[in-house]
Amino acid sequence: MDLLKTFALFVATALAEIVGCYLPYLWLRQGHSAWLLVPAAASLTLFAWLLTLHPAAAGRVYAAYGGVYIGVALLWLWGVDKIQPTATDWVGAAVSLLGMFIIIAGPRLAR
Repeated sequence: MDLLKTFALFVATALAEIVGCYLPYLWLRQGHSAWLLVPAAASLTLFAWLLTLHPAAAGRVYAAYGGVYIGVALLWLWGVDKIQPTATDWVGAAVSLLGMFIIIAGPRLAR
């Protein structure tokens, strides 16, 4: 799988996880309907399934996914929560994305 497809799959995976966790938050913290747990469970199921689509070893996938998750979470903070991430938030996300790239590209570069 090429790096761009891998990255796009990680972004979709992160969105599924964030939605799956955000909906229960709306129920528990903001008084929305408990029916939000139904799409939350579906979203978390999608999240788990998306993680299985990567051809790399599970531990490597989870490690690299964390870097993308951080970036997507900051975009969620900005777009959904309407809170502007700080410069240090973006620097941290950039460092984590660099780490993700090193983890995913490393085995290819070592050949």
